[in-house]
Amino acid sequence: MIVRILTEGQYRIESGLYDDLNTLDNAIVEAVAARDETRFRTLLNELLETVRRHGIPVSPDEFVESDIILPPPDTTLEEAQHLFTGDGLLPG
Repeated sequence: MIVRILTEGQYRIESGLYDDLNTLDNAIVEAVAARDETRFRTLLNELLETVRRHGIPVSPDEFVESDIILPPPDTTLEEAQHLFTGDGLLPG
């Protein structure tokens, strides 16, 4: 599975990590709905760090389609209100 973090690049991750990412995504949806900026920021950083820590960077010379696109680390709560709605960024 290929995950893109906007402004950073793409990472290959094992599909088994999807459930962990989805749990974080769902928690971010709740934090955004509650307008809890501190929790949103903490969870977004944890989501991105999980991808960085467990993913293998895709070479910039390799062109592959992303399965999941995550926002950049500096995403604001206001911007997140348009991204993290319903099921969030990861269906399920």
